[in-house]
Amino acid sequence: MRAWIFPGQGSHRKGMGAGLIDRHRASVDTADAVLGFPLAPLLRDDPDKRLGDTRYAQPALFVVEALTVLTARADGEPEPGVLAGHSLGEYAALFAAGCFDFETGVRLVKRRGELMSSGGDGDFGMLAVLGLSAEELAGTLGRYGADSVDIANHNARTQMVLSGPAEQLRTVAARLREDGAARTVPLAVRTAFHSRYMRAAATEFAGFLAGFRLRPPALPVIANVTAAPYGDDVAGLLARQIAEPVQWARSMTRMVALGVRDVDERGPGTVLTGLWQAALKDAPAPATRQAAVRPPASTEPAADRDSVPPNGAIAPPDPRPSVSTLLVPTPPHPARPPQAPAVFRAERLGSAEFRRDHRVRAAYLAGSMYKGISSAELVLRMGRAGLLGFLGTGGLGLDRIARDLDRIARESGPDRPYGANLLHTPADPVREDAVASLCVRSGVRSVEAAGFTRITPALVRVRFSGARQDADGPVAGRHVIAKVSRPEVARAFLAPAPAAVVDRLLAEGGLTPEEGRIARRLPVSGDLCVESDSGGHTDGGVALALLPTIARLRDRVCAEHGYRRRVRVGAAGGLGTPEAVAAVFLLGADFVLTGSVNQCSPEAGTAEAVKELLAGLDVQDTTYAPAGDMFELGARVQVVRKGTLFPARANKLYQLYRQYGALEELDDRTTRSLEEQCFGRPVEDVWRETEAHLARTAPGELTRARRSDRHRMALVFRWYFVHSTRLAMHGTPEQQVNYQIHCGPAMGAFNRYAAGGELADWRRRHVDVIADRLMTGAASLLTDRTNAMLRAQS
Repeated sequence: MRAWIFPGQGSHRKGMGAGLIDRHRASVDTADAVLGFPLAPLLRDDPDKRLGDTRYAQPALFVVEALTVLTARADGEPEPGVLAGHSLGEYAALFAAGCFDFETGVRLVKRRGELMSSGGDGDFGMLAVLGLSAEELAGTLGRYGADSVDIANHNARTQMVLSGPAEQLRTVAARLREDGAARTVPLAVRTAFHSRYMRAAATEFAGFLAGFRLRPPALPVIANVTAAPYGDDVAGLLARQIAEPVQWARSMTRMVALGVRDVDERGPGTVLTGLWQAALKDAPAPATRQAAVRPPASTEPAADRDSVPPNGAIAPPDPRPSVSTLLVPTPPHPARPPQAPAVFRAERLGSAEFRRDHRVRAAYLAGSMYKGISSAELVLRMGRAGLLGFLGTGGLGLDRIARDLDRIARESGPDRPYGANLLHTPADPVREDAVASLCVRSGVRSVEAAGFTRITPALVRVRFSGARQDADGPVAGRHVIAKVSRPEVARAFLAPAPAAVVDRLLAEGGLTPEEGRIARRLPVSGDLCVESDSGGHTDGGVALALLPTIARLRDRVCAEHGYRRRVRVGAAGGLGTPEAVAAVFLLGADFVLTGSVNQCSPEAGTAEAVKELLAGLDVQDTTYAPAGDMFELGARVQVVRKGTLFPARANKLYQLYRQYGALEELDDRTTRSLEEQCFGRPVEDVWRETEAHLARTAPGELTRARRSDRHRMALVFRWYFVHSTRLAMHGTPEQQVNYQIHCGPAMGAFNRYAAGGELADWRRRHVDVIADRLMTGAASLLTDRTNAMLRAQS
């Protein structure tokens, strides 16, 4: 199969498109009219040196690449099997796939270039790094304390591009040269493309995209953001692409897997062709028939195998027996004595060290759920059973968090386990720091860190405040269990605290000198929880892929840093049956964490009406809807769809947001429908309530809304998401159709498991009972199936 690939900004040059302009004069005239300047002189001679300006370079390159598509089709060339484009080149790929016409493409890239050229306030840049894998580079950045730098492009196995503040990039380049770790090449740009510094541009571009009707691709197009083929949400991925890394290496791997064996680079230069050839060499050879079946040398993607440290060191093996070792068949031997039956006990599953450190009787956690759904009552009930639960602090006021933590500490005493959630709030670091302070003040020993994409001062302080040196070595102040679903985030938690963060805390008095020294030696987290597909915000990961990958990464990073103790790796997401729990323990999980199933317990802080609804779910009764906190970007959450119209109504709001530019553009029928079905009040009342709230809490947002009709419309629509959550929390009976309930398919799986027994009634599903049923059932399954396999081998 052949693919067409399109290069991005940086490949453009004076003289590109020669021979295309005259052949496609009508199309060029269309582009001139949209852009407001003639393209031909710019492409031919660039007399005013404008090709160095993103505002001109991006539309010029798109036009050239789009014209190559028109030429190929006019000449009757065979259609490609797959399309892909690097950054801006993705627009040419989508044009070739029929997602939009030529004029629309010019309009899109014109606005994209304008936004990206002005993105970020300050002195920014980009730096190519050659010679390190993504994992090695992420770890190196962590050691350098370069927490303000992002990996923007993953072009090849050992070719990355960084984005961030120019001064920090210069520091990173100097350190890499001093260490002899990699070669660096500064890029001739003054903005930080594909990084966090483009988020404002991405949000504004999402609003711009909403004014266009973009069709799903007629041919497979590999997306930069996901390294997977585009689906229906073309606009959402294009908006995300501005502020997220270009996953080109993974995209090439995906193309190989799809059967691509040759590429045509459509545009100036041959850089992508060279990257493709390298990716093809790294790809695994086609499978051949063998006389005997042998295990693969590596179960990692071929493109990542060389990321093992050059010395080949790996972390020492876990001294505790692995469940999976009992399932490796051995050849029968006539002299072998009978095998003693294996017996698994719930209290022995997972890591014994985990149980000791967290003072729990089983390696099982009840994870946090926002708005206090994982309530003080839930945490206390778990503690009384010798198990660990986490208070859900997200969305709660600081006074409420303080009261709940004080109550939990008082009623738990010094011996019972309890924990609290620390949620990353990048838009409100003051709140994040305040929650961290409450955890420290209240004596919380175990903190669940969720939503983090980087290591923050609050996280480091909560981990290392109270750290000390004892006879066996350094000891952190408390345990941090980090929820992760991506290897780069896992690596950040596996490394010691970034030097810049530690220095800042020392300067501000957030850590003592001894605590600072320990923060530079120990990992930020002693426990990683690999989160697969789950309720609420989710990356939709698969445990079978994620858990072994993160565990293998843990082994490498622990060896690199020479840690005295092994970081544990647990599993979460989709754990609603004993079979699922047994499966992740077989994969090597040190502990398990449940979430959705605990919403339907007497202790959960949600309404009885919601619990009744949850108890009736099946595995197919969840779906995806827009996320209220990231509405404009099109991010999605997993929610209940049975018994509520929230998903349909939320998706309708997002559709209207994409279609219209202001509330005033909605027709009377649509407005009445929103007021009657979603808001339950006039749109004007919703805006007045929103306006009053913003005047108290976010005056900058209010100013922006008064200047932008589209942003005002987004804020009114986002009100519905807050309202729908509030209705579900209070259980307003007549408003069930508007309940927003975050939930994953584990809830339906548990309902199937519990059907016909005493736990069919949710009032009997106490959180500790759920824990015991899942763990005891998993142990019983492991016992039965292991012994059956042993008997088969005897």
